[in-house]
Amino acid sequence: MKKDLSPPCVGRPRCFDPEEALEKAMQVFWKQGYEGTSLSDLTEAMGINRPSLYATFGNKEALFVKVMDRYSAGPVAYVLDSLNEPTVKKVIEKLFADAVSLFADPDLPRGCMGIQGVLCGSKETASVVENVRARRVATQKKMAERFERGIQEGDLPSSVNAEDLARHLVIILNGLSIQASNGACREELKRAVGFALQSLPF
Repeated sequence: MKKDLSPPCVGRPRCFDPEEALEKAMQVFWKQGYEGTSLSDLTEAMGINRPSLYATFGNKEALFVKVMDRYSAGPVAYVLDSLNEPTVKKVIEKLFADAVSLFADPDLPRGCMGIQGVLCGSKETASVVENVRARRVATQKKMAERFERGIQEGDLPSSVNAEDLARHLVIILNGLSIQASNGACREELKRAVGFALQSLPF
C-alpha cells in the first residue's frame, strides 16, 4: 500500500475542498443576497475560518465574483446553451423552459442568484452591482446577435429589432425570477411563459 506523500495543509486549521466551499458560498449568496450575507454566514456555511476565506478567495466581493463565475458556468449555463438551438422559436422555448425548471427547483433557492444577489444595492456594493450588470449586458448582447442571425435567415420578420427582443426576453426572465422568489409555483410560471410565447413574433 502506497504511503500518502501529499503535503500537509499549511496555514489553515483544517483542509477543505475549495470547490465544495464555493458551492456552499453560492447557496448562501443565492438565498440571502450580497448585502444580506455576512462573513460569519459564509464561514459557517463553508466550514472555514476568515483567514482561510481571505487566503483562498480574497475578500467578500472577490468571493462573490468567483461565485458568479461558478453560477454562470453551472445553473444558468442554459441561457447561452439555448442559443445553439436551430430556430429562434426553439431558442426561446428552451430558454423559458430551463428558466422555469431552475427558478422552481425545490432543492435550490428560489429565483435567479444574479437578481437576488444585488436586488438591494448601495454605494458600498456599487462594484458588485456593476459586475452583475456587465454580465447581464454581455448575455443580452449574445442573445441579440442570435436573433439578428434569425432575421438574416428569415426565421424572424425583418421588422423585428433583435436588441429589443433580447431586452424584452431578459425582462420576462427577471420577472419570472422575482415571482418565483415570491412563492409562485412551477405551474404559475409555466402559465406566464405560455402567455408570453403567444406575443412573440414567430
